[in-house]
Amino acid sequence: MLKKYLIINGVKKTIIADPEACLADVLRKQAFLTGTKVGCRKGECGACSVILNGKVVRSCITKMKRVPDEAEIITIEGVGDQKHLHPLQLAWMVHGAAQCGYCTPGFIISAKVLLEHNSNPTREDVRAWFQKHRNVCRCTGYKPLVDAVMEAARLMRGEVTKEELWYKLPKGKSLLGSEAIRPSALAKVTGTWDFGADLGLKMPENTLHIKLVQATVSHANILSIDTSEAEKMEGVYRVLTYKDVPGTNRINGLAFPTNKGDGLERPILNDKKIFQFGDAIAMVLADTPCQAEAAAKKVKVEIEELPAYMSAPAAMAEDAIEIHPGTPNIYFECGTVKGEDTKPLMDSLPYVVEDDSYVQRQPHLPLEPDVGCAYINEDGKLIVHSKSVALHCHAAMVADGIGVPLEDLYIVQNPTGGTFGYKFSPTMEGLLGVAALVTKRPVYLEFNMYQQITYTGKRSPFFMHLKLGADKNRKFTALETDWSCDHGPYCEFGDLVTTRGSQFMGAGYNIPNIRGEGRTVATNHAWGSAFRGYGSPQSLFASEVLVDKMAKKMGVDPLELRYENVYREGDKTPTGCDPDVICLPTMIEKLRPLYKEAKERVKNKNVNSGDKKYGVGTSLLIYSCGLDGPDSSNAWAELTAEGVTVGNSWQDHGQGADMGTLTIAHETLRPLGLEPEDIKLVMNDMEFTPDSGPSGGSRSNVLTGNATRVACENLLAAMKKDDGTYMTYDEMVAAKKPLKYAGKWTAPCTAPDPATGQGNPFPTYMYGVLMSEVEVDTTTGKVKVEKLTMIADVGTIVNKLVVDGQMYGGLAQGIGLALSEDFEDLKKHTTLTGCGIPQIKDVPDDIQIIYQETPRPNGPYGASGAGEMPLSAPHASIVNAIYDACGVQITKLPARPEKVLAALKELEK
Repeated sequence: MLKKYLIINGVKKTIIADPEACLADVLRKQAFLTGTKVGCRKGECGACSVILNGKVVRSCITKMKRVPDEAEIITIEGVGDQKHLHPLQLAWMVHGAAQCGYCTPGFIISAKVLLEHNSNPTREDVRAWFQKHRNVCRCTGYKPLVDAVMEAARLMRGEVTKEELWYKLPKGKSLLGSEAIRPSALAKVTGTWDFGADLGLKMPENTLHIKLVQATVSHANILSIDTSEAEKMEGVYRVLTYKDVPGTNRINGLAFPTNKGDGLERPILNDKKIFQFGDAIAMVLADTPCQAEAAAKKVKVEIEELPAYMSAPAAMAEDAIEIHPGTPNIYFECGTVKGEDTKPLMDSLPYVVEDDSYVQRQPHLPLEPDVGCAYINEDGKLIVHSKSVALHCHAAMVADGIGVPLEDLYIVQNPTGGTFGYKFSPTMEGLLGVAALVTKRPVYLEFNMYQQITYTGKRSPFFMHLKLGADKNRKFTALETDWSCDHGPYCEFGDLVTTRGSQFMGAGYNIPNIRGEGRTVATNHAWGSAFRGYGSPQSLFASEVLVDKMAKKMGVDPLELRYENVYREGDKTPTGCDPDVICLPTMIEKLRPLYKEAKERVKNKNVNSGDKKYGVGTSLLIYSCGLDGPDSSNAWAELTAEGVTVGNSWQDHGQGADMGTLTIAHETLRPLGLEPEDIKLVMNDMEFTPDSGPSGGSRSNVLTGNATRVACENLLAAMKKDDGTYMTYDEMVAAKKPLKYAGKWTAPCTAPDPATGQGNPFPTYMYGVLMSEVEVDTTTGKVKVEKLTMIADVGTIVNKLVVDGQMYGGLAQGIGLALSEDFEDLKKHTTLTGCGIPQIKDVPDDIQIIYQETPRPNGPYGASGAGEMPLSAPHASIVNAIYDACGVQITKLPARPEKVLAALKELEK
C-alpha cells in the first residue's frame, strides 16, 4: 500500500491505495467521485478522463504509483455543479451534446484543458484535440460536441452571454419542434447521473459480487463442472451452476408459431452444451469483485469440443450437425410474394442486374459495459435493475427460467449508457434474478468491455442474393431476393429480424412484382440481437447498391433513377400496402441541386488528384415504427396538487425518452396552462409504470407517445366542466373524482403473412435521402468520408436537439458499418479499437441535415420515429460513392482498405 496526499477538486485528501490500483478506481471507490466513468479500461474511450497537474489523463490506465504526491486532480465534480455551471457544461446542454451521457464527463474534462491552452480554437483544433486524447462517443456523431466546445469558447471570450444561449420556452407556447433541453441533461453534464456502476458502489454492505465462469470455445458438450476448489477460496459465499437454478433455467425467446424451435434454446446457466464463446456456465458470488474473479478461475469445466459453425453457410452445409438437437439449423423460413411470377418477367426485361451481398455482424459498442443488480424487497418481490430497454417483455422472458411468479418480478431500468439495441434482449437479468433469489442477498454484476463485446448480442449478418429488373422506360418491374440470416445460437427475435428482408429489400421503390425467400439459421457465433435499424441495414444495403449497378448498366444518373422509381400515389410497398405518406419525390428534389454541386466538386477534384479519387453516392434511408401488426403501448397521467405526473415505460438508451414524454404530455395538457416544470415524469420502473412495450423498432415516439397523449386527454376529459373550463385539483378532490387516468394506443395495423410478406405491419415510417462524398486512396484502399448531406422526413419534429442528435449519431454508426466495424475474429475483435469503432477523425465535421416535415396520420401530433432511419442505409451511400470514385463496388462489408485495394487491383487486370 502507499499513502498519497492529493489535492482533489481543490481539497487536500489523504489517500491510501494499492500502488497497482488505477486512478479511476481510487477516485470512484475511495473518494466517491462517481462522475468519472470507466468504459474500456484500456485507455481507448476517454470516458475516464481527469485532469492531473494540468494535463488530461485517462485515469483507467493511470496507476497510483505513477501519480505524484500532492498532485492536483480535477474531476467533473470540480468543473462545475448544478448551480454553478462551467461554460462547457452549459454549452453541452444547449447543443444536446449529452445523449446517453456516459462519455460526457470525459469530453468536458478534456475540452476544459483545451480551452485553457487555446481560448479561440478552430473546429479542426477541437477535433484534433479529441482525437489525440482518445475521447470517443458512440451516440452523437461528434458534431454536437464540437459545436458545444466552440460555443463555450465564445462564452468564455465574452462574445455571447448565458442568457442568450439558454433556451427558455415563452410562456404558453408549445414545446413541439423546439430546442428545449432534455430534463436529464443537467445531471449528465455535472456527473451526478447515476449509471449502473455508480449505483453498484452505493449498494448495501452485504451485497454479493458476481463474476462469471464463461465458455472459451464456441461449441461443446459439457461433461462436468467442478466448483469445489472455487468454493474454498477467500470471501466466496456460493458458486452457482445450472443445478442451483430454481426455475426452468431457460429464457423464453418468444418464438413465432411457424418457428421450428420452441424458443427455449438459451439457458441462464449452460447445462448440457456450450453454444457460443462466452456462454455463462457458473456464477461465483463473493464479498468483493476481486475475490469472485479469483475464484472463477478455479472452476473446472470438462468439455467435449464440437465442430463450431461460425457462419450461416457453414451451419447450412449438408454435413453440419444440429446445434440444438431436434431442431434444424434452418429453423424459420419466410418469403415475399407480390404481383406476378418474376421468372418469366426477368427473361423479357431489357435491364437486369444481380449480385451477392453481405452485411456483417456489427457490434453495438456502448461505452458503458452491461451492468445490473438485484435484491428481494420488503414485500418479498424480486427487483432487478439493469440496462433493459424492454422491462415488461424481459420479465415475461425470464420469470419461468429464474423460478419466480411473473407478478413477483419487477425490472427497473438504470440510467443507461447507450445500448443501440442489444438490450432489446435480456442479457444478465436472468443471472441476477437467480443469484438474488437463491442467496436472498443483494447481488451485483458488472461486465468489463471484453465481456460486453464477446457475450452480448450483435447485428445478425445477412447473406443475400438480389436480382432486379427494369423495363425499357427504366421502371423497376421485378425483384427476386434470397437471404439467410445468421442469428447465432439463440432464436429470440431471429424470426422477426428475418422478416425484415421481406419488408425492406426494395423498399422505397414501386416494384410491382417481387418473389423472395428468407431463412433464419442457427450458428455458433455471437447470438443475434436487435441493433439500430434491425434488418433494414442488411436489406436496404443489398437493394440500394444494386440500384447503382442498374444505373451504370442503363447509363443514367443513380439519383435520377431513384427519382423515377420512388413511391408515388397509388404505389405499393414490398408488403403490398400503401406508403403512410408520399414524401420521397420532393425530398430528392430538395437534394438535387446539392447533388449537382457535389458532382461538380468531385469532378474538379479528380482533375489533378493523383492517387486520390473522389466520388459521390446516394441511397434511400427508410425504417418503420412498430413491432409488426397491432402493437400497443400504455401510459398514465395523474393530477396532483403541484401539477400533473405522467408515467410510462419509455425506456431510454440515451435517445431522449424524457424529452419525448415531456413534450407530448405538455402539448396535450396545454389547455391547463401548465409550464414544463409543472409536469413530473415517472419512468421505467415496473413497480410504478405500465407496460409501454420495448424501446425498439423506433416504436416509442409513435406508440408510447400516442399512449401518453391519450392518458393526458383522458385526464383533461375528466377535468372539463360544462362551460369548457377545467376543474382544479381541489375541485376534483371535492367532487371525489379519480385523479389518475390510463391511456392506451394500438397501431391500426395487420401483421404480415410470413409466407408472402404481405400485410400492413407499421403505423408510420421514416424516410431519408442521403448523399455521401468520399475520398479513396488508390495506393492503400483507405476510404475517407468527407461530407454527408441528408434530407430527412420524420414527420413533425418533437424536439429538434433530440432529432438532430439521432441523425448525427446514426450516420456515424453507418460510417462504421460501411468501413470498419465487425465482430468476426474472436481474438482480434475484442476491443473497441479492434471492433473498428469510429473515432472523431473517421466522422466528417461537414454533416448537413435538411428536414422536411410531412405529418404522419398515425403519429402523435404528426410525428414519426427518428433513431433508426439514419442507420438504415448510410453504408450503401458510402459504398456507392466509392463505386463512383474508382469503379469498385464493394458488396460485402466492411469495406476495409485491404478489401478496396484488392478490388482495385482486380479492376486493373
